[in-house]
Amino acid sequence: MVACTWERRSNSPAVQLIVPDGCLDLGETTAVQRNSVSLMSNDPNTLRSRHVSQVIACPPAQVYEFAANPDNLPRWASGLAQSHVERDGDTLLVDSPMGRVTVRFTSRNDLGVLDHDVTLPSGTTVNNPVRVLAHPNGSEILFTVRQIDLSDEEFDRDTATVAKDLERLRDLLER
Repeated sequence: MVACTWERRSNSPAVQLIVPDGCLDLGETTAVQRNSVSLMSNDPNTLRSRHVSQVIACPPAQVYEFAANPDNLPRWASGLAQSHVERDGDTLLVDSPMGRVTVRFTSRNDLGVLDHDVTLPSGTTVNNPVRVLAHPNGSEILFTVRQIDLSDEEFDRDTATVAKDLERLRDLLER
């Protein structure tokens, strides 16, 4: 399976659909089924988001339970946790590539929602929407990366890190 990414710049009056190789299966639409989707604006002032997904050959509940367990974060989420996760009530204290951050996940739920807020050392809080979805081959995990206070190069690096983290999650769960 291939990790898929697509991008959207919010508040965009014009949207361009770009379909690179590897990802999107739209049934009978064979010209598109091997591709991912990019939604991009021509306006450089919009907040950019990229959606990174990974298909995992496991039931959604299994993916959700593993990914939602803070003790597992250092095993797969290198972009967030590089060592043991400390708990302070509902808040997680994490040594990350960005420095010491705090993380708060949404409450456990049956909908596959793993949204979490990361408060950076600068005090900026970034909301990270994450979903575990049912997929014909098991599950698909979808992570939205937002370009908040990042250069284009940093945004590209963060997107690549998330894609690798989701691949690592897949590899751990498909063993």
